[in-house]
Amino acid sequence: MKKYILLGSLSFFLMNCNKKTESPATNANSDSISDSTTAVVDTLGAKSFCYVGVTGKDSVFVSIDDNLGTVTGKMRYKNSEKDSSKGELVGSKSGDTLKLTYEFASEGTTSKRDIFFIQKDGNLLEGIGNQKDENGAMKYADEKKIAYKDGQKLETADCAMVSEALK
Repeated sequence: MKKYILLGSLSFFLMNCNKKTESPATNANSDSISDSTTAVVDTLGAKSFCYVGVTGKDSVFVSIDDNLGTVTGKMRYKNSEKDSSKGELVGSKSGDTLKLTYEFASEGTTSKRDIFFIQKDGNLLEGIGNQKDENGAMKYADEKKIAYKDGQKLETADCAMVSEALK
């Protein structure tokens, strides 16, 4: 009879030990599941970038939203001794090149012109090239002859500050 009581106690003890090791494993699995869901990175949503360029007393503010290659945004040239402009950017991204149309208001009129940038090292380099008038919009005469080394350099900036400047 003592053997049966000892064997029953030992079996009960072993079953309880197995249960204790199973429950932390279950908790660890549920923790790892919740950790992986909090670490999900949105790769499909729009990415926002803000830039500022300063030359002497003149400034340029740019806010860009890149949604899988479709680019929209706002831009403002704030010039000290010339007319300033403010408007919308629309275009596309091809590799590291942003091909945008800038529709802006300046001197009481609305105008459109192409403006291309290269994204390099977290900065934007503006493309400089000959432009021609096509139905009231200024377009680059030859996209292959756009030079970026002499264009204005815009550096990454705080989006709150850029948004305030774009108002």
